[in-house]
Amino acid sequence: MASAASQTAPGAPPSANACALATWLVPGAGHFMLGDRRTALIGFLLIQGLYLAGVMLSDGMFLQVLPPEMRGRFAGALTPEAGNLGALLLQGRQVGFGNGVPRPFPEGLHVGMILTSTAGILNLLLAARAHFDARARSGAVIEGAARHPGTCVLLGWLVPGLGHLLQGRVARGLVAFVLIVGLFGLGTALAEGTNLDRTRHFYYWAGQAFLGPIAFGAELANGHAMMTERPEYADAGVMLASVAGMLNVMLLLDVYGFSDAKLFGRPLFNEGSRGGAGEAAR
Repeated sequence: MASAASQTAPGAPPSANACALATWLVPGAGHFMLGDRRTALIGFLLIQGLYLAGVMLSDGMFLQVLPPEMRGRFAGALTPEAGNLGALLLQGRQVGFGNGVPRPFPEGLHVGMILTSTAGILNLLLAARAHFDARARSGAVIEGAARHPGTCVLLGWLVPGLGHLLQGRVARGLVAFVLIVGLFGLGTALAEGTNLDRTRHFYYWAGQAFLGPIAFGAELANGHAMMTERPEYADAGVMLASVAGMLNVMLLLDVYGFSDAKLFGRPLFNEGSRGGAGEAAR
């Protein structure tokens, strides 16, 4: 039996919830509390570097793409950027919805918004990793029983189903990839690519952002073409693409829970309800 964390802070370890909350506010803060300075520094530089680059490219205007009737104090709460709460609050305070004087969007707006969204999602994954690492220090884990849940979740966000493959659940991973990517592709086809533009569908775009590079790559390839008329099935397509992203969130929770249960020696749901048959029914 051995701890999954690489370094151990002296004295009683901080609570897992405190580490996750600290990371949500400042990337890397949770691991800093745990004494893992290396992970804390890498996380902070990577996530805040992505966010800063995105703000510079978009000129901090991602909230200004919202129409006036959708602007409010909590407008950013349902965005991927909310995963990096401290940076979002600072940006809202410094830039927010602008000074009321209309100005053209910068050329790098879309790439910038992809980067700030990526930073927010990555920070959520880092917070989940900090939560596990804190719990691993206060209770023994079974070394080698499974891959770190944070690693599996990251891979599952990069490519839907990849986290399941890393866990050895090949069939579930392949089915997840085909269904999730297929649903996103169907939605994009029905919407004729209009779902890929955040300036058109601000909150629906936030949902499909949880498909990661697949959604972002499709957006960059689409080129945000001008539309002369509204596609007939645009609404259905936008909804399906966003649902695909939300379904991938459920897959990420499944990936995290599987590794977490294995490492802490807890029975999986299928194992407990069917006497171990769940291992075969992955």
